[in-house]
Amino acid sequence: MITGAYSFPRQDMVVYGRPAREAVAELAKRYSASRLFLTTTRSLGGPSGLAAKLAADLGPLCVGTFDAIASHSPRSDVVAGAAAAREARADLLVALGGGSVIDATKLMQLCLWANLTEADALAPYRAGRGEDRKDPALIPSGIRMIAIPTTLSAAEFTSSAGVTDGEKRVKESYAHPDFAPQAVVLDPALTRDTPPRLWFSTGMKAIDHAVEQLCNLERAPIGDAAAAEGLRLLAKGLIATRDDPADLEARAQCQHGMWLSISGAATGRGMGASHAIGHTLGGSYGVPHGITSCITLHATLSWNRAYSIDRQALVSRAMGKRALPAADVVRDLVKALGLPWRLSELLIGASHFRAIAERTMHDRAIRTNPRPIRSAGDIVEILELCA
Repeated sequence: MITGAYSFPRQDMVVYGRPAREAVAELAKRYSASRLFLTTTRSLGGPSGLAAKLAADLGPLCVGTFDAIASHSPRSDVVAGAAAAREARADLLVALGGGSVIDATKLMQLCLWANLTEADALAPYRAGRGEDRKDPALIPSGIRMIAIPTTLSAAEFTSSAGVTDGEKRVKESYAHPDFAPQAVVLDPALTRDTPPRLWFSTGMKAIDHAVEQLCNLERAPIGDAAAAEGLRLLAKGLIATRDDPADLEARAQCQHGMWLSISGAATGRGMGASHAIGHTLGGSYGVPHGITSCITLHATLSWNRAYSIDRQALVSRAMGKRALPAADVVRDLVKALGLPWRLSELLIGASHFRAIAERTMHDRAIRTNPRPIRSAGDIVEILELCA
């Protein structure tokens, strides 16, 4: 008999297929919010950027914009964004952008709840062990957020956030039940200006979510079903948006696939080595997480194959290539999307492998990899497969 638990995120709703400006205004009314504060990146900021257009559409509802969130959500940007929202007397945060923006905004909530004003003040709330550690779940929540994703990273569907300690160059995890956005708005029209490389690479990150859930040795009926359907939608939708970037139906298909693909994580069964290595490459080497999945997922599948061959067959079938090994299917899709699939393309050579492996051994995702990882040498073997 299968046993387990599924933890639903504290989200009220997901609005899809509608213009974001309409959905956000309705959500503000639903939450009795009158002072909305936008968070985004420089690429979406500026006087002619997507954030400015949304702010104009919202009119007096929008009381400010913070557009200085960098990749991998540095702690310093989190604190600066929270300070700006505090000064604007915001009563609802609206994150517009990809995973870095959404994760940073999640932690801005904690800064506002606990009145944290310095980057170092975040350290005790990180996941893990340490004498200084504080449990963020003990902090009563206050101001919440809604998310409008423009990529396929799926950060908006989780209650955890990955934020980078700039001094140590390490990405750390933070979690609170109310970090999950109260609502998510999936507007495919807002993704048309997302650079193709970013769209496709975050799509591969979504595929990584689904694959490592589907190949997990622990079964979870809802998670498995969602991962399989998410894979099917993503494999079709990514190629369709490559062939016709203006195809809004295909973009919506990718968004739905991304949503399904991350849903299995709510079972708490964990990810695997592809995610673990990706966390190291992102936090320590500045590699975007979508790109890490392009490189680590096919190699991890190859290394795990004998331990999850039946599950990998499901991956190949869901992606429409049942006759091929899952590692080949994933690698072929990466190539078809014009993305890098080897570490050498990022100028990361074998001299770095041992350091990457030793740091990755501290990542909890290795503990739920289908094939047991017993030493840093095992991680090096995976890295050699994607050299």
